Amino acid sequence: MVYVIKRDGRKEEFSVEKVVVSCLKAGATLEKARKIAYIIQGRIYEKDLSEITAKELTKQILELLKKENEEWYKNWLTYDRAVKRRKTEEELKE
Repeated sequence: MVYVIKRDGRKEEFSVEKVVVSCLKAGATLEKARKIAYIIQGRIYEKDLSEITAKELTKQILELLKKENEEWYKNWLTYDRAVKRRKTEEELKE
């Protein structure tokens, strides 16, 4: 089992489906999103990793999105910034 170490230190089980959904949100086709997810999964298992940081996972996803389609890469960055901004605003309200 492979765990993703989130930015706040929590661990979450790696999920191919989450990578696929993230790629779809960036505009990738289902076929390309699955391809990217399985490439990343293959890299993780090839290196026999038990953990990967969310930052490294994101870096790999972005690399593959950019390779497939520059627009998807830009969409991911825009979406990611918006989500982080919203989380920060919510934390400030608490």
